[in-house]
Amino acid sequence: MRARLVTPENKQWWTLAAVSFGLFMIMLDNTVVNVALPSIQRDLGVGLSELEWIVSGYALSFAALMLIGGKLADAYGRRLLFVIGIAVFTAASLACGLSTSGEMLIAARVAQGAGAALMNPATLSIIAATFPPRQRGTAIGIWAGVSALALAIGPLVGGLLTDNASWHWIFFVNVPVGLVGIAASFLLIDESRDPTHQRLDIPGLATSAVGLFALTYGLIEANSYGWGSARIVGSFVLAAVSLASFVVLERRQRAPMLDLTLFRNRTYVGANLVVLLVALAMFGVFFFVSLYMQNVLGFSAVQAGAAFLPMTLLIIVVAPWAGRLSDRWGSRGLMTAGMLLVAGQLLYFSRLDADATFWTLLPGLLLGGVGMAMTMTPSAAAATRAVPVEKAGVGAAVLNAFRQVGGSVGIALMGAIMASQLATPPTVESFMSGFERALLVAAGIALTGAFVAAWLIRPHEGRRGKESTEPVVVEAA
Repeated sequence: MRARLVTPENKQWWTLAAVSFGLFMIMLDNTVVNVALPSIQRDLGVGLSELEWIVSGYALSFAALMLIGGKLADAYGRRLLFVIGIAVFTAASLACGLSTSGEMLIAARVAQGAGAALMNPATLSIIAATFPPRQRGTAIGIWAGVSALALAIGPLVGGLLTDNASWHWIFFVNVPVGLVGIAASFLLIDESRDPTHQRLDIPGLATSAVGLFALTYGLIEANSYGWGSARIVGSFVLAAVSLASFVVLERRQRAPMLDLTLFRNRTYVGANLVVLLVALAMFGVFFFVSLYMQNVLGFSAVQAGAAFLPMTLLIIVVAPWAGRLSDRWGSRGLMTAGMLLVAGQLLYFSRLDADATFWTLLPGLLLGGVGMAMTMTPSAAAATRAVPVEKAGVGAAVLNAFRQVGGSVGIALMGAIMASQLATPPTVESFMSGFERALLVAAGIALTGAFVAAWLIRPHEGRRGKESTEPVVVEAA
């Protein structure tokens, strides 16, 4: 059966299908959780900071372990790490579904993030190793479209399961998907690795993980303990020292976890910064817009999930188109325009009130759908073109790590702004005050991303298709 369906001519597209199937599981889980947050809060009796940890714990472990996941994929096999990541993610999803307390769910979500960190860098590096530069943007556009499809289906599936069964089932659905993904990987993906790999950078992993955790902890818990408390000030100091130590270590290591020479390419730097900023602006917004729809506007979980469909369906349509345009004309103009549209969405949402309807939300959702697609796909295409193929795993891991760091810090930052405005007990008026302020800050971040894209991304880099061999990108000594 495989021999008849999979031929040398179409093998790369079957590989893309298998990789996208695994990615689908990760993205599906992101969106179903957001819609189920109010139900989780009521069922487990958790507060706002615990809800933030349920989302941020996943993003944090995802970000902290992403680089090591990329290194392991390059060293020991991209398909192998992809399969191990699916297995860990699937087992952790089962544990999430069986959770009976906030602490148990947070721990299982952290384990989910670890599994995602192993498999996600391998998806882009497998694509980079499989497709030539002239087709890479198109392949990444399809990859992004599949992830957007999961984002589109996720809220609706999550709402249906939450309303008609329970929130536990939003995690159980990952189990059969994960098992099919493992089988498809062995059948359709060829193994590839980096023959120049030397050793793992444990000090780099430790300092980056401690730094990211301390920063996120400080932002999430600051309003509980006080911004000037010894606990919060100490966490920020620890974050600064750990992250500074990480940079120093990576500059001195013979085989660093993060190859800093990759950042000699300004297009690669710009792509990573834009991905960081769009995640910083948008992740927290998704978190609180879901709460806004259900707790303020009175939407059910199904209605909230369906409300996100126009945005995510637009991403599905626009992402492949944006990938093809980036192949032909480069990424700078697309990324700049995309970030401006995202900023417009956030400014529009900041003007909403407690009497909004779906039709009031719709223009902002449409702006965001086009803006996200025009930003994320060209950013990924620009970044993967800018690194050598043999370093594709680490290059993709850095890009995804920047996205997850932005998401984790974004949720914590928007949560801190929200919490500073909430009354005790919370009122609709205090929620809307914090909501507006958080959205204005996010819009400013998105505008900064537009400036970064226009300044750093090289014009017409897609036409040349030669970034992977540029002399400014060299291997670590």
